Amino acid sequence: MLLNYETVFILTPVLSETQMKEAVQKFKKLILDNSSEIVNEEDWGLRKLAYPIQKKSNGFYYLFQFKSEGSFINKLEVEYKRDERVIRFLTMKMDKYAFEYSEKKRKVKEDKAKKEE
Repeated sequence: MLLNYETVFILTPVLSETQMKEAVQKFKKLILDNSSEIVNEEDWGLRKLAYPIQKKSNGFYYLFQFKSEGSFINKLEVEYKRDERVIRFLTMKMDKYAFEYSEKKRKVKEDKAKKEE
């Protein structure tokens, strides 16, 4: 059974734009290759960290919301740990209420963007 998950990871700020996109594509491909479905992805860009990590005060934030088997999460997190470009990550299972709220929030954002056009 496919469950809803959300994962956020922070990439080191010393990467170029190309290297950052390369890392994101690696994780996107990993998710898609494991019979998972990406529902939403957001590039939050370069942001200041709440506290220094590995002597760095900024990082590239990226979010994926996806549907997957529970057994895949361990594999994804092992890949995060192996990749030296990732300085932090968090993956959580979303219950149906969190998932519905996220969808509503995304829809409101899309409608607002359409009205501005």
